[in-house]
Amino acid sequence: MVDHVTAQAGPPGPAPKPRVRPNKWWMLAAVSVATFMLLLDVTVVNVALPDIQQSLDSSFFDLQWVIDAYALTLAVFLLAAGTLADRLGRRRVFVVGLTVFTVSSLLCGVAASSLMLNLARGVEGIGGAVMYAVAPALIANDFHGRQRAVAFGISGGVTGLAVAIGPLLGGALTAVSWRWIFLLNVPIGILVAAVMLTRVAESRDPVRRRIDWPGLAVFSVALTMLVFALIRGEAQGWTDPLILGLFAGAGVLLPVFVLIERKRRDPMLDLGLFRIRSFNGLAIATVAANAALMTAILFQVLYMQYVLGFSAYGTGLRYLPLTLAVFVAAAVSGTLADRIPARLMVGMGCVALGAGMLAADSVTAASSWTDLLPGMLLAGFGMGVFNPVRAAAAVALVPVSKAGMSSGMSETFQQGGVALGVAALGSVAHSRMTEDFSAAVTGQFSGEAADRLAAMVSAGRLTEVAGTVPPEQRALVAATANDAFVAGMDLVMRVGGIVAIVGGLLGFALMRQRDFHKDSSAPDQDRDQPAVQAPAH
Repeated sequence: MVDHVTAQAGPPGPAPKPRVRPNKWWMLAAVSVATFMLLLDVTVVNVALPDIQQSLDSSFFDLQWVIDAYALTLAVFLLAAGTLADRLGRRRVFVVGLTVFTVSSLLCGVAASSLMLNLARGVEGIGGAVMYAVAPALIANDFHGRQRAVAFGISGGVTGLAVAIGPLLGGALTAVSWRWIFLLNVPIGILVAAVMLTRVAESRDPVRRRIDWPGLAVFSVALTMLVFALIRGEAQGWTDPLILGLFAGAGVLLPVFVLIERKRRDPMLDLGLFRIRSFNGLAIATVAANAALMTAILFQVLYMQYVLGFSAYGTGLRYLPLTLAVFVAAAVSGTLADRIPARLMVGMGCVALGAGMLAADSVTAASSWTDLLPGMLLAGFGMGVFNPVRAAAAVALVPVSKAGMSSGMSETFQQGGVALGVAALGSVAHSRMTEDFSAAVTGQFSGEAADRLAAMVSAGRLTEVAGTVPPEQRALVAATANDAFVAGMDLVMRVGGIVAIVGGLLGFALMRQRDFHKDSSAPDQDRDQPAVQAPAH
């Protein structure tokens, strides 16, 4: 009987392969390390610029592009990367971005000329954009419920750490060689790639969609023009024909992009996002918070180094309280995120951030660095509360299948806010510095000489300006330059603080709980039905 049954059943088929459940905590660790690397490269390079200039015989223009090339490509490719990840697979696209970032970091580290360094930095920014855009979507796909809030809390803490520890780590690495700022990324990148390929499951939009190449091309060109004009406008001059032409080109191409997206069956950017009130509120708060805080940190770092006389390493040490505040706030907000409405945390984070900036708007050239400490702690708390909820809310407002697109757009607003803040607030500060310095030295120098010195002050070249005048005038010029710089920095703190508070209040007013998708442990089932219908194409 047994033989008969066996014969009827036929030979047994191949045993099914055991299913290995990927470890999402490994994924979170890998994504966090990668995010730390790419954000660190935004700030860590600043302190190495003098060494780079001496090593490569770089001009001031070359040094500007060491920063700008990375910032430009990082901002431009975020949305494209997030959308492609939804289509092609998030793990795959993340690893491609990580590979690009790692190889270009190696090229930066061995660069023999300023041109090679700046080209490699531009490519490095593309890889960073891919990782930055896809990371929140990977987290949202693998984590659910309270664990998702904790995961985004950890990710937000890493973001704050990268921003705050940049000067400290940059100073330590530069003491060995500026090249190690980039070369250190190589072994870390290889390790992260190994974890991603062996421990992380693939995820993508379950509906097969075509890639929107026309939309991707037009949006990338338009955003390149806009961000380039914002980054270079102050140095080039806002009325320069090139800058005006770039603004005009972006102004033409962005509406063209909207028209393309309205007609596409599978658009790169679902314009239905902008019908969601909460998404608009989150976007406003994101732009405001990043425009304010990142500009403030830039000016405070220069203040500590050039006015108070601390080394890059010493400046980084004095920023550790802000790092601690970010970590504690991110950890607490992550554990409470599933119990406190996102709109409240967005509003509270931005208001605390803005209040911290206002608390630091009255320092002088004679102040101690500890006068910045209360504002640092308050702003760090606000940043720690805001960052995790921003990333989590961006992917919670859409089906998980479109998480890459939404997170890419959110990160675009974040980097766009940084570029806008540095351009707008930096321009306001530079005007104040020029005005104060020129007024103080009237009668001491000719009009042409005063204008030249004022331009050096507004460009942050405080350690050089006194050396360009006769010895008997150096003390006056140095003191006046410090006073003018601090006056500009105080104005940045005041205006930026107000911008952050207003952005947070608008975010609080516009966001509403019913716009958010209910989380479940099955990421691509019922909750993938859109909460808001996309506009008709």
